[in-house]
Amino acid sequence: MGSENQTHVSEFILLGLSEDTDVQPFLFELFLIMYMVTFIGNLLIILAIISDSHLHMPMYFFLSNLSFTDICFTSTTVPKMLLNFQTESKIITYETCIIQMYFFMLFGQLDNYLLTVMAYDRFVAICHPLQYTVIMNPHLCGLLLLACWLLSVLVSLLHGLMVLRLSFCTVLEIPHFFCEINQVVQLACSDTFLNELVMYFASGLLGVIPLTGILFSYSKIVSSILRISTPRGKHKAFSTCGSHLSVVFLFYGTCLGVYLSSAATQNSRANAIASVMYTVVTPMLNPFIYSLRNKDIKLALKKLTNILTIKELFVSNVEKCP
Repeated sequence: MGSENQTHVSEFILLGLSEDTDVQPFLFELFLIMYMVTFIGNLLIILAIISDSHLHMPMYFFLSNLSFTDICFTSTTVPKMLLNFQTESKIITYETCIIQMYFFMLFGQLDNYLLTVMAYDRFVAICHPLQYTVIMNPHLCGLLLLACWLLSVLVSLLHGLMVLRLSFCTVLEIPHFFCEINQVVQLACSDTFLNELVMYFASGLLGVIPLTGILFSYSKIVSSILRISTPRGKHKAFSTCGSHLSVVFLFYGTCLGVYLSSAATQNSRANAIASVMYTVVTPMLNPFIYSLRNKDIKLALKKLTNILTIKELFVSNVEKCP
């Protein structure tokens, strides 16, 4: 098979989730609804935290950033997929593919690091409650957020530059609904050993270390909760980290499930369908998990709804005035 230099590559073909044209309208409506729920749900969480002064604390500061990251994470893949459904086109330009790949990795890793930082926040809150405000001061929270962003940007940039050095074959079909880095690298005609080495090293190091940090934090949290004498005290302590723990299980569980399924089968289309879980479903469920399990968030959302209703009534009355 002939090869051509990567500067001559103009476009890739995204095979998507299904080649059945009769299913395309249904998939379009399904993913449009899921995207709107994700966008609106996470946006409401952000607005609720901003509008309620009682939620101006580290836990909700990181939660608002997690919601923002989930919006961006989903927006890197779903809008292009919806456009392809609507236009019945599977083409994505080379430049758009590289940009999509970069931002997908950026916000995916940012999600991972924010969950780790939030686990540390819960560890300090439960294991060192008297020192919580001193340790988790605004300066440290800002530094932790900055570190998450810098690490995500640098690692994503490294992967992006590694892909730019590749030359590609004439067959440029990606058996996925977005430009997933593993699938793109497999299309290359040039030597991909260095790319695969960097991918496995980065995935192992930057995947294992955050997960280890989360597990260590929760081992200390569980140990502290077990030392609490009253059942009510134990329940109150656990309720402060229950939502975050649920999101951690959902995020890592779906990612691990996709990884194991891809390792067990060579069916790329099945892997693409499994990827929907962590790219679309998980960001959509996060707002529900935090709003249903957190009384402060539910109260803030109720206040926000009342404020928006009052403003809507005021605007409608003003417009009726002659």
